[in-house]
Amino acid sequence: MSGTIPGGGGQPVEAGQLRSVEPNSGGTMSVRGGVGGISFQLEELDAGARGLEALARDLAAVELGLYRVWGELGSYQRDEPFSGAEALTAVWEGQRSVAAVREELERLAGSVRACQLEYSAAEGANVLVAQLGLDAPWLTGRWLADFALSGDWRPNRASTEAMTGNDRPQGGAILAALLGTRPGEIDAAARMALASGGGTSVPVLLRMLLDRVRPDLRPRPVTAVQVTGPAKGSADTAVDTSPAGLLARAGAVEDAGSGQIEVIQTSNGGRDAFIVIIPGTQPGNMGGPNPFDEVGVGESLGYGSEYTAAAIRSALRQAGAEAGDQVVAVGYSQGGIHAMNLSRDKAFLAEYDLRYVLTAGSPVGAVTPEPGVSSLHLEHRQDWVPGSEGLPNPDTRDRVTVTLNGLVRTPSGEDAGLGPGHRLTNYEAGARAVSESSDPSLVASTAVLAGVVGAGGAATATRFQLIRAPQPAVPAPPLSLPGAGRAVLPGHVLPGGGASGSGGISGAAGVSGGGPVSGGGRRAPGLPPAK
Repeated sequence: MSGTIPGGGGQPVEAGQLRSVEPNSGGTMSVRGGVGGISFQLEELDAGARGLEALARDLAAVELGLYRVWGELGSYQRDEPFSGAEALTAVWEGQRSVAAVREELERLAGSVRACQLEYSAAEGANVLVAQLGLDAPWLTGRWLADFALSGDWRPNRASTEAMTGNDRPQGGAILAALLGTRPGEIDAAARMALASGGGTSVPVLLRMLLDRVRPDLRPRPVTAVQVTGPAKGSADTAVDTSPAGLLARAGAVEDAGSGQIEVIQTSNGGRDAFIVIIPGTQPGNMGGPNPFDEVGVGESLGYGSEYTAAAIRSALRQAGAEAGDQVVAVGYSQGGIHAMNLSRDKAFLAEYDLRYVLTAGSPVGAVTPEPGVSSLHLEHRQDWVPGSEGLPNPDTRDRVTVTLNGLVRTPSGEDAGLGPGHRLTNYEAGARAVSESSDPSLVASTAVLAGVVGAGGAATATRFQLIRAPQPAVPAPPLSLPGAGRAVLPGHVLPGGGASGSGGISGAAGVSGGGPVSGGGRRAPGLPPAK
């Protein structure tokens, strides 16, 4: 039986053949992970080999038992043929038959194990090539090709991932662009991280940046308040729960106003489920009340969305979600990082049953979800943002990554933003292709989503405003006056031998002509007479 890789140019795939890690990139999309991914297939090979080995061990035990029976029947071999001799012969033949089957199982187990080891070694070699930067010529060539075809000067996803992961100076510049800070500040954070011995991973760099270099941008608590007013609170509406429909909701939420999220309550088979929609980065007034500004990128990548996750839990409670209810989290760009962070947030998972996460254009390679959480990640070949963390998404059974390969351009007259590959409309188109695909990984992943939220239809949508707490008040520094020093009690001897009068203030050490100045009408040398 043979098939084709969806979006893979019709490349044939024979039954039992392992799919490549990145199927034909000349198609509309490439799929990694899921039930059709390399890792899962290697797991299946390992399970198959272990199963065959277990059967061989069981047959070896049966074979040994038959041999012992045959030995005990040896004294009957001289009896009449119709008595013990025939039984002895039958036992011997049975033992040899079991031995033949056991030997074949051992051969099959060895072949499967060798196949698994061969593919594992190939995967390890691919990872090593990427870690050592030996694929740089290929990455550069692909980047130049994308630039020539699309006219977009920004690095693509693959080259950004390589630069951030292998070249910290360039990676620092990429992070600075994502956060809206100066590259020099990232460099200072990197030096501090190296000096502390904590390494230079993206989370460590960001924590050092926001804790030490820019403490004014350190994450602060976030609260969720239901939006009120006409057509702004809870409303019954028809919801498209396909991946494309949910990403379109993320765009609508972002257009509704800064700092908003949406909680959608659906019912599937008599059971309620809740969908959380989180928008992308909303630049401007960095460090202000909007938790989805550039500083929100730092909180999501460096602090696991600590405060935003707590606000989302609060919004779910206000929307009527009860403990144990099933939840789907959907996010675009920065919102996707927050959504994926929920999959490892202990407090969130203790309260709600997070079943599925959908992200688009989000760097989430460093997030390892708890078991039982399925996820689908959409990335675009020309989008540098998903590669800004420097780590590819793991290839596991429950985690599917789709790379969209169609070249895109910024429409004439429109702002390029973070590049045409990062536009939400392109990800919506890619999500529609995902739903139409027959790829086994995508079919299984979208089935999990539909199993939680149903096929769409009537639902209740509630908007919430997320508000970051204001900066804590910082005491104003004491006013510095020329010639003024520390205050002393009246009558105390001042440095230099003078005595203070009532309310006296000593002169500053090292000030030319400076001496003790008091409010008693006396003057220090070099100062004008008191009036």
